[in-house]
Amino acid sequence: MKRILTAALLILVVVTLIFRGQPWMLTLASALIAELAAYEYLQLANAGVADIPAWWMICGTALVFLFTLPNFHNEAELPALSAMALILLAWTGFRAPLDRVLPDAARGLFGLIYVAYPLTLIPMIWNRDDGKPLLLFLMVCVWAGDIAALYVGRRYGRHKLSRLSPNKSWEGSIASVAGSVLAGLAVVFSGDLLSTYYGNTVLHILEPVWQSVLLAVIINLAAQLGDLLESAIKRGAGVKDSGTMLPGHGGILDRIDALLVAAPALWCVLLLKDAFSLSRF
Repeated sequence: MKRILTAALLILVVVTLIFRGQPWMLTLASALIAELAAYEYLQLANAGVADIPAWWMICGTALVFLFTLPNFHNEAELPALSAMALILLAWTGFRAPLDRVLPDAARGLFGLIYVAYPLTLIPMIWNRDDGKPLLLFLMVCVWAGDIAALYVGRRYGRHKLSRLSPNKSWEGSIASVAGSVLAGLAVVFSGDLLSTYYGNTVLHILEPVWQSVLLAVIINLAAQLGDLLESAIKRGAGVKDSGTMLPGHGGILDRIDALLVAAPALWCVLLLKDAFSLSRF
């Protein structure tokens, strides 16, 4: 019951932010989630002999989001990340054993790339002309795929998917793809109904249905990869959950692991569509 209530509350908050929120609300909410997830990542990274400072991770995550704001130049983001990497390298160089300097600096920088940067894409996607239906499409595909994999895998899973996560099965993986496609189509057809009968274009989608299906599959496969990669990190750290912040779900990182890969995958698709002047979503 805790799992269902927590999920329902999170879905309500996300949908409200998508359709009723302002840009600063999306950015602030994404930044807050990124900070909490980065803290959990820090605990996993430091579970061994690593010693990445919390102040560096907090400041680095905030800096990544700072350069997504309208008044800042996005081209300065890479130099800023380079400076943060050098600061961490210098910090570890003077404080850690020499054989830990490179691994600790690499783990810290990877944390920003793995946790912080993907979440900066959420407000950036929302700010597009087709941002609201696109962001809802992304979330619904991730949620539906996760739910389908969980329940079908538990009941019918017989063939193990990967050593990275022993509880995942091929049956659950296939059901996950189907769940994302069906959920994505539900968003598409809901947009058509709202546009046709009520003149409301908030969910109106211009691209052909087959492109929406293909996009749902891409998002789902990326989401499943994200889930497996986080499982690998947790198994390497010797823990079951990344934290206990969400009742019934574990930690923040456990809940957004799929999104951390799905969002960049969607962003890459959008960049390709824009580059080749393909239809808008």
